[in-house]
Amino acid sequence: MADHDWDQARRDAHKLGRALASQPVTLPLYRANGRILAKDLVARYPIPHCATSAMDGFAVCGPGPWKILNALAANPTESAGEVLESGQAVAVVTGSLIPRGADCILRSENTTTIDGTLRCDRVPVPGADIRPAGTEATTGALLQPAGTRLRAGVLATAAVAGYDELLVAAQPKVHLVFTGDEVVTSGTPAPGQVRDGFSPVLPHIIEALGGQVAGTIRIGDSKSQTTAALSSPEALAADIIITTGGTGFSDRDFVRSSAAELGGTEVISSIAMRPGHPSMLSVLPDSRILVALPGNPLAALMAVATVVDPLLRGACGTAVADPGCALSAAAFPPLPGRHRLIPARWVRTADPANPDALAPSEYTGSAMLRGLSGAQAILVIGPAGAAVGDPVAYLELPW
Repeated sequence: MADHDWDQARRDAHKLGRALASQPVTLPLYRANGRILAKDLVARYPIPHCATSAMDGFAVCGPGPWKILNALAANPTESAGEVLESGQAVAVVTGSLIPRGADCILRSENTTTIDGTLRCDRVPVPGADIRPAGTEATTGALLQPAGTRLRAGVLATAAVAGYDELLVAAQPKVHLVFTGDEVVTSGTPAPGQVRDGFSPVLPHIIEALGGQVAGTIRIGDSKSQTTAALSSPEALAADIIITTGGTGFSDRDFVRSSAAELGGTEVISSIAMRPGHPSMLSVLPDSRILVALPGNPLAALMAVATVVDPLLRGACGTAVADPGCALSAAAFPPLPGRHRLIPARWVRTADPANPDALAPSEYTGSAMLRGLSGAQAILVIGPAGAAVGDPVAYLELPW
């Protein structure tokens, strides 16, 4: 099978993910953090739902001085029953209901009271420090669209909008298979060994992209272990299996042959990208998706951004993330037939009209992770290359 074009690989991965999507689930707000909103979040009533005071002070009617009708209310709702006439005032606190007839709120620090009479050292401004009903949102207003990741701000907004629970996308179950006889998980590697750069981060990446890590296993480089790992009960229970390493075409790479032995069909055999070219996506007979990532760590994470991100977006019912557009702070020669994915950081330019550009990080070889550690985005350079100042595509870091 020929190399997949980079853009087409992202679209095909998303299509595979959509086939995995299952019915959304309802969760209480306290359990919904990090999940994907499956239904538009709309205001159930005006926000705020009634006019309230924005400050501690006095609600007044007409010109001063004003007769104070009450003591400071301990309960912000106590002012609700008042009806003010010209020359009258009631004490309010932040959040108090605005009594009928009130023109504005006078802040406490601008007022004086003597024998129940209120005076102000400033000219009252009609409507000052009153929060009218519906200022933030009217009934039915869209607060956040489906596909939004639920974080603190969104959850707080949902609570204020009257929600106790939210409909969220079901999490696809992901089984991780880490391969490599030479990989060690602790201490200083001996010559010929490498430290494991995958298991500390891939579970977090999967969860950040909307998936649920349902299991992990570490195996050596053998055909029997690979086949067993892809057909284990844990792997059979997963929607997606992700492997690291063993994706090449040599007699020491076993993922492709094991997948074929299990009846898998390669949908993406390799991708015209650097790094990350030997990535592979296969559909197994029971509709599970196998994503085979390269063994080089930066290559694997660029493949995550290319195919795992859209795959999980599809499975969570959200659209593919369109690349952004930025200016290139460096020149890139042509690389016919391949896209390059390069960890990058934002830098300032001398052009006031275009103040920001993306510059490639240092240390971006396929086996290096240092450049990614300080990156703020991923530059996507097409086969034609780019000159300094050219518009270029970029991906936001998906983790």
